[in-house]
Order: sequence, then C-alpha cells, then structure tokens
Amino acid sequence: MPRQHHFKPKPKKDTSWNKVSSWYDRLVGEKGSDYHQNVIIPGALAMLDPQKGEKILDVACGQGVFARRLREKGADVTGIDTAKGLIKAAQKRSSDIKYLTADATDLKIFPAGSFDAVSCIMAIMNIDPLEAAIKEMGRVLKKEGRLLLVLNHPCFRVPKQSSWVVDLEKKAQFRRIDSYMSAQKVPIKMHPGYDPSIETWTFHRPLSRYFKTLAENGLVVDQLEEWVSHRKSIPGPMKKAEDQIRGEIPLFLALAAIKLFA
Repeated sequence: MPRQHHFKPKPKKDTSWNKVSSWYDRLVGEKGSDYHQNVIIPGALAMLDPQKGEKILDVACGQGVFARRLREKGADVTGIDTAKGLIKAAQKRSSDIKYLTADATDLKIFPAGSFDAVSCIMAIMNIDPLEAAIKEMGRVLKKEGRLLLVLNHPCFRVPKQSSWVVDLEKKAQFRRIDSYMSAQKVPIKMHPGYDPSIETWTFHRPLSRYFKTLAENGLVVDQLEEWVSHRKSIPGPMKKAEDQIRGEIPLFLALAAIKLFA
C-alpha cells in the first residue's frame, strides 16, 4: 500500500495590528489622523450615506474611529477586527457599539444577509486573501446592500514600487511608478520610529482585480472616488510644485458597490 502523505497547511500570517495596539490607539486617538478627519471620513460618510437604524458592519474597525462616526449618524453599528487589543480600546471608547474579534475572511459569526451596509476603511490592502474577504462581506450583506472600500490608491501608491521624484532644475515634482500590474506582498513596519523589528504585510493588487473580485461576488461598483491630500507645503522654492502635484495625484481610492443578488 502506498504511503499516505499528510500535508499541514501553512499557518496564516498574522497581519493584524495587535502587537502594537496600544501605540496605534495613542497615535490615532479618538478622531483619527488628520487624513481621517479631513479626507477619509468625510468622503466615506458621503459615499456610504448611513441612515438612522441601518445595520452596518465596520470591517477591520481598529479602535473604532469610523464606527463611532457611523453611530453618530444613528446607525446600528457592529465593528470587527482581528486585533484583540484594538477591539478592547474600541470598547472603552464607545460602549454603545458592539465590537467583536473576528477575521474579515471568515465572518461565520454572522448569518447571510445580516447587514444593510458594510464598510472597510483603509484596511483591505492589508487583508489576504482578497477573494475570501470580499466573498464574506458580500455574503453578510442584504440584497441591494452597500459595500464601501477605502484604500491606498493602488495606481499611485505601490509599496516599495512608487515614489516622489523632484526635478530641482525645472522646480517640478512627479510620481514614479516602477511596477503596477504585478500583485505583490510587501512587509511594512508596524511601529516606525519605535521598534523597527515589528512588521506586518501589505498586499498590492491592480485596480482590475478589485473590480473583478467584486463582480464575481454579485457586487457592482456604482461609485468611484479618488481623494487627494488636503495638506499644503511650507513656503520654499518647491512649494508651488509640491502643492500642484499633491492636488493631481490621489492618495486614496474609494469604491462603493451594491449587492445585486441575495
């Protein structure tokens, strides 16, 4: 009889921010970074348009910055994250929101069709596999439910494959892209300036992969927005060029999709 070989699947890499949850909570605070406050949250609320009484799931909620804003709009909010430390921080900051430790790629704690809307703000690029996460987010949505993804713009912010380049002679700045179509898995520092040995992973995917994965799960994009930085450079010889290009190259991409099939 031939010998049977039993292969154990490789353990899934921990991409949560649990190891640095205390530091991250202090960094983000109650209202989020200046990008959250001035660009991401206003744009996300306008696109998702949460209504009073709607059941909304905030995936990878962290310590609850966006979940709290949804609650302020009158929504019945549930937040999930794989980082237990961030969930504890979220619970302390907003006890009127239900927070649970759960993985975006396996939402079996929720029945199908549980939510009117699902949000995933600045996290989908750190979640793998993408297909499992989108499938689960789509599954827990009601028919005609809404999904909102906000992420680093995959066309212009490719980890370790994109950068700002300055032409001092022409006093111009431009964006260099060395790779785009190839999917990439890139280690990133979770604790910059404190403990550089702590890393997690980010996953670059071209825009077409997001559209394809959404469509395969009955989710059709009905809104797409690209958000630029609100920041302005300090006075200096490159200020005009920096401010001009900052308004031309978007930092963030927002995709809103509707679930067509139950």
